[in-house]
Amino acid sequence: MPSPVISATGLWTPPHSITNEELVASYNAWAENWNRENEAEIKSGLMEPKPSSSVEFIEKASGIKARYVVDKDGVLDPDIMAPRIGERPNEQISILAEMAVHAARDALKRAGRDPKDVDAVICAASNMQRAYPAMAIEIQEALGIEGFAFDMNVACSSATFGIQTAADFVRSGNARSVLVVNPEICSGHLNFTDRDSHFIFGDVATAVLVEDVAMAPKGHWKILGTKLKTQFSNNIRNNFGFLNRAAPEGVGAPDKLFVQEGRKVFKEVVPMVAEMITAHSAELGIPASELKRMWLHQANANMNRLISSRVLGHEASEAESPTVLDTYANTSSAGSIIAFHKHSADFAAGDKGLICSFGAGYSAGTVFVEKAG
Repeated sequence: MPSPVISATGLWTPPHSITNEELVASYNAWAENWNRENEAEIKSGLMEPKPSSSVEFIEKASGIKARYVVDKDGVLDPDIMAPRIGERPNEQISILAEMAVHAARDALKRAGRDPKDVDAVICAASNMQRAYPAMAIEIQEALGIEGFAFDMNVACSSATFGIQTAADFVRSGNARSVLVVNPEICSGHLNFTDRDSHFIFGDVATAVLVEDVAMAPKGHWKILGTKLKTQFSNNIRNNFGFLNRAAPEGVGAPDKLFVQEGRKVFKEVVPMVAEMITAHSAELGIPASELKRMWLHQANANMNRLISSRVLGHEASEAESPTVLDTYANTSSAGSIIAFHKHSADFAAGDKGLICSFGAGYSAGTVFVEKAG
């Protein structure tokens, strides 16, 4: 029976970064303008003034210090407060596919794999640019891959759901090599005029190559086990604002953008994920003491700190639970893959770790891995 492994990962980072200082200055300028324009209604009690934001507030709430975005100017313009990404003709590769191709080529190069050797492409991401044709098929075409391709969306857990799906294809013999790509333009969904969430997201693309061990390169990662979980909740919601907004100028309709009830999410997701990890590790016979590292979803530093401490039984060190939040912010499905990609080179044969994602749905996925010789 074929045995699936992770042969390589890839990463593409946008060229533009926004610091907390820059973001706060932009938001506060917008808030001051809004309060000035609505001064009469605020004084009469018909409206609440917009509160100011601060670097200290953002870092205490999230651990985020900066984020990469595909368009910096639109986000920082107080008159726009949203990315402005030019529409491309149908004959030109779409921006989401282009990002995915960059990350995919990085993964393929690291594995020494020719695209023609890949059998399938799964585009697993939160923020799809369109309904159809599938982004995955466009990516497949751009890379010159035969076989089949399709999109899947399980919000921030899309990458781990994609890895299990790819592993199942390999186990069943339906594919020997599956490319899972996670392009995320999260900034297109974010309401940059909402003080409580304007700092959360960034843009990026990652890729994971899942293959039969018989064709995998040296130094691959054994997939010891995968598990998925979903539980319906409205506490994180996105009514599909993205690139196609009702209002072409300005921030767009708030009800079409990302919204969340952060305290409820924290209270409900932390125990769910910690219990899921603990139960899955027990099923696999892998005690927490054998985990060298946990590459957790990069949504909130405080959530990761609490989840890791519940799993490990102590406060996790940076080596045990690394973060990329400080420079990338929340990149949805790509977050745990960035952490794995950037913080796994020191593993020796036999070292074990956990890739774990969680988010809207609610959804969660765990992928236990072991470094091969």
